[in-house]
Amino acid sequence: MIRFRLDLSDLAATSFAYSPLQETVLSLRMWTGHARRFPVLRDTFAGLRPVFDRLDHTLLTSLVARRRYWVPDFLTPRPHTSAPDIRRELDVLRATDPAVVRPGLEQTFLPLGEPVPARLTDAWDDPSRLLADIADALEEYWEQCLRPLWWPRARAVLEADIAYRARVLVEGGADALFTGISSQLSWTEGMVAVERNGPRPSAPTDIPIDGRRLLLTPSCFADGVSTMLSSQALPHIVYGTRGLATLAERPEPPATSQALERLLGAPRARLLTLLAEPASTTELAHRLGVTPAAVSQHLSILTAAHLLERTRHGRHIRYRHSALGAALCAPHLARE
Repeated sequence: MIRFRLDLSDLAATSFAYSPLQETVLSLRMWTGHARRFPVLRDTFAGLRPVFDRLDHTLLTSLVARRRYWVPDFLTPRPHTSAPDIRRELDVLRATDPAVVRPGLEQTFLPLGEPVPARLTDAWDDPSRLLADIADALEEYWEQCLRPLWWPRARAVLEADIAYRARVLVEGGADALFTGISSQLSWTEGMVAVERNGPRPSAPTDIPIDGRRLLLTPSCFADGVSTMLSSQALPHIVYGTRGLATLAERPEPPATSQALERLLGAPRARLLTLLAEPASTTELAHRLGVTPAAVSQHLSILTAAHLLERTRHGRHIRYRHSALGAALCAPHLARE
């Protein structure tokens, strides 16, 4: 068990972020035996297999441990904004001190009783070159496999999760937040406890936050919660996101009442009904099977009519019911 000790100011500074680089690195689990942990994503990644096979897949898959799905800490630098740009994250990765590469790889594999893969040890004489090769391979993987189609939908899911967790924290407090994320997390008397199974590096049981800010990041490729392997790293908990199934399916738009459709028109009635939970333009376009431009036009009209509210998360805008919009949908939602 790892326990993060938070005082009142640490708890107030606890924050959320998502990281495209983190998702790029953790998605490498889908090309190993760990893919079985994420059945709703397997068909999607099977469709990406021809592209992945044209990349340096040997290097990429060598970054994931086999017995457990650990990855080296230095590959997922802690994001410093709530919605970072992957190019800046890759710049941070490329600027990593080469001296940490070999220890980081050994810490990933050796405690599990696994040798460091030969594709990595063969390059240990030149850690700077190995680091550059890894960063280049990850960037190509992002550009070719993830960014075009998968990332816009994944980002919408991650943003929705963060909006939901922030609301839980405000409405229910720390205990509701942490226990709601996973049964592996608990909150007691200023301590966030993380239950971890299996081998782990030796580290103090209790880790004080000491003003370093606890960061919580949702991921599409975590089936529980995890922390950084090194106890010296900035305090960071990665947890499995809500709404993962929406990446594998195109759910049917919810039924709307005839009265609501007569008042607003069918497309706007469906949008308004969907927005009982906050969502972005991209997420709504995916769910409705239309273009983001078409959704944006309707959202502008519904917002101008005071039926929706807009909130900004990083560079992205999310929409949800205003009080008037919720009241308008309430009779229909009650019947459902």
